[in-house]
Amino acid sequence: MPEEAKNRSILSHFRYERFVAGVVGGAVSTLALQPLDLVKVRFQVHDGHTSARLSYSGLAHAFASILRDGGLAGLWQGASPNVAAVSSAWGLYFLGFNTIKSFLQENDQTPLSVGFSLLAGCVTGVGTLSLTNPLFVVKTRMCLQASRKNTFMSSEKFCSGILDGLKKIYRNEGVRGLYHGYVPGLVGTTHGALQFMAYEQMKSRYNIGRLRDINFKLTNSEYILFAAGSKMFAVMVTYPYQVVRSRLQDVYFRHRGIWDIVVRIAKYEGLSGFYKGLKPNLLRVTPACSITFVVYENVSRFLFELNA
Repeated sequence: MPEEAKNRSILSHFRYERFVAGVVGGAVSTLALQPLDLVKVRFQVHDGHTSARLSYSGLAHAFASILRDGGLAGLWQGASPNVAAVSSAWGLYFLGFNTIKSFLQENDQTPLSVGFSLLAGCVTGVGTLSLTNPLFVVKTRMCLQASRKNTFMSSEKFCSGILDGLKKIYRNEGVRGLYHGYVPGLVGTTHGALQFMAYEQMKSRYNIGRLRDINFKLTNSEYILFAAGSKMFAVMVTYPYQVVRSRLQDVYFRHRGIWDIVVRIAKYEGLSGFYKGLKPNLLRVTPACSITFVVYENVSRFLFELNA
């Protein structure tokens, strides 16, 4: 096969190293910051009038309550499905985005345009979401249930682990239950697209401005700066969909669909209702993203050099 035709095949740009590096980065950051993710989810679903919901007056009260009810282990409640969901999502996203990016680039020295970056991000996001949504449903349910000794859930709804959660949700709610929050999740693919677009543009323009190869290895502090900046940009633009998605996945939140949730949040909670949990979310995702990207960049480069 001619070299030109070979390069036109998207499979020729597939590199497993990107997936492995993404999984490692996602797992490290998720385990380190699980307590903040737990608190964020619980803040997101508290609408102020659902009595079955755990509620807190602030971050300090939330952590104190969780420690009192479940001990130190309570802060890592839902960690197993979270690590499985987030690490696999990061691995698939890094693999998909960089494969498409490499395929669309004219050459290694031409940065991908903003439009093509967003396209690559959205396509990758849809595929990743379709594969990992059931894991995120289980993760949300496990973050919202109390410890077993204080649980307000029946044994049929209490998830003791990933497989147990998947089986119970499928048995009681069918395939549809495993895909609660899928539609707002599709909207959320713009989050990843915006983040990766901003990250790639900042890296490329930074290296071009210094007359260097666009793939020049940066310092860890530079990776952290660009990762944090791109994540904060994406979060502020797309955060409301996460609140809606969490309430769709909450087994105790009764609603008639996405529009019903949006209307009720606007009516009873105002604009601030769409940003509930933003503080713990930013405290978590900014360092989490920085850790993930730094680990990814270093692990992927190590693997590429090892196989060179």
